[in-house]
Amino acid sequence: MIKSKKFRHIKNLKHGFFNSEGGISKSIYKSLNCGPGSKDKPSNIKKNLELVKKKIKNSAKDIFLLNQIHSSKFIYIDDRYKFKSKPKVDAVITNKKNLPIAILTADCAPILICDQKAKLIAAIHAGWKGAYKGIVDKVIKFMIKKGSKPQNISAVIGPSISVDNYEVKADFKNKFLKKDKGNKVFFKIKHKKLYFDLSKYLKSILLKYKINNVENIKIDTFDVRNKFFSARRALSLNHADYGRNISIIMLN
Repeated sequence: MIKSKKFRHIKNLKHGFFNSEGGISKSIYKSLNCGPGSKDKPSNIKKNLELVKKKIKNSAKDIFLLNQIHSSKFIYIDDRYKFKSKPKVDAVITNKKNLPIAILTADCAPILICDQKAKLIAAIHAGWKGAYKGIVDKVIKFMIKKGSKPQNISAVIGPSISVDNYEVKADFKNKFLKKDKGNKVFFKIKHKKLYFDLSKYLKSILLKYKINNVENIKIDTFDVRNKFFSARRALSLNHADYGRNISIIMLN
């Protein structure tokens, strides 16, 4: 489990970015696969989620997961929220204590956010599609609407695929340039191939809202030595599926 330097000083906050180690799953899911959307045994995933919850806090409620769809949709959980099936959204914001909220990734970036003064936390699934559609913007705007001030918000961009391994096509770049010509700074050419810097792009969005307390945990999920699940690496190895990493945050 990797912890943020930014969050360590915040009282009454639990969090962690988990890689693939410490679970019970086998073969390509070895071993802490937390993704119900994978083809791993549901019993293994359930046990792995329990292991994660215990690492956060034994008495925590069940981990709240989303049905992630690469959108700009989010939900807010307060005392009026009625828990049903997993919502089809890509971010969750809450002011509730003892409720661990989590994001699953396998190269996309998890973003964990905390405003200690407003007592609000958020977890965002930020792949390029969601980021392009405005998932980060919408979460920050909502938190500000709920009383957060940019100077009180801390944000951590968790492990994700690095620019050196995120090869894209020209039409991908053109899509971003059409939105904003300034987005060219997030692309680089290496050996005549085009690459995209996802975490740098996400950080720029946070800075746009004057959130300066940002940490970027620069750990590449594609690099097998870091022991994270990676969709792109699984594809390159012709694996039929892949596990999911979990990133979690909770008000204590």
